[in-house]
Amino acid sequence: MSEPVFKICPASALQEARKRGCYEGSAADARDGFIHLSAGHQVAGTLAKYFAWQNDLVLLAIDRDRLGANLRWEPSRSGELFPHLYGALDLAHVIWIEALKLQGDGSHCLLGGIVP
Repeated sequence: MSEPVFKICPASALQEARKRGCYEGSAADARDGFIHLSAGHQVAGTLAKYFAWQNDLVLLAIDRDRLGANLRWEPSRSGELFPHLYGALDLAHVIWIEALKLQGDGSHCLLGGIVP
């Protein structure tokens, strides 16, 4: 299995997605036409840039091999390639979920070993 890709989202959005069996993305995802994902080494930067001080977030680890042709690696920040999912995320492709703990400085604590 390839390294997973990751999605950061509010716990409430995950609860709604569980009712439907799929996650259709955030307002930013809908605006851009794809679900924004991150590779492991990109998670900390994505959290810092877009999710600082936000509470009740979860990190979804996704089996990227199961996403097929709907997963595309495209340039984003500074030309770096980020994974983008075109279509809804089937929750059956989620390997594990981690609740992200907000720290006093506005950053989030990640379990050791998640982000290389």
